[in-house]
Amino acid sequence: RMEAVVFVFSLLDCCALIFLSVYFIITLSDLECDYINARSCCSKLNKWVIPELIGHTIVTVLLLISLHWFIFLLNLPVATWNIYRYIMVPSGNMGVFDPTEIHNRGQLKSHMKEAMIKLGFHLLCFFMYLYSMILALIND
Repeated sequence: RMEAVVFVFSLLDCCALIFLSVYFIITLSDLECDYINARSCCSKLNKWVIPELIGHTIVTVLLLISLHWFIFLLNLPVATWNIYRYIMVPSGNMGVFDPTEIHNRGQLKSHMKEAMIKLGFHLLCFFMYLYSMILALIND
């Protein structure tokens, strides 16, 4: 019973993270095509960095508590990366996404690549959570 609840929550959280990844990709694409300026792009994206971090960390901790080791270990590097990226923001920067630096050193491309990788990761997790939820419901 509890196992099914864990995976239902993980599934819903994963849907939100997929939506966020798509939002990041669209917003970064708008910046790349000059539809929006760097300042508004970065402020839009920075608004969602902490909710993304919290959402992913909650699921990772939940998987640890419920002893789903394989899925926990799969989620751990992404959760760690999100936390590391947030902690390592230089002082004086607007946030993870900084308008003065986003066009420097291919940073826009690397942010776009990261968003694409996260989208792929969350899609993979979505189907794993769905499968695990169905399995948990059948076994109950």
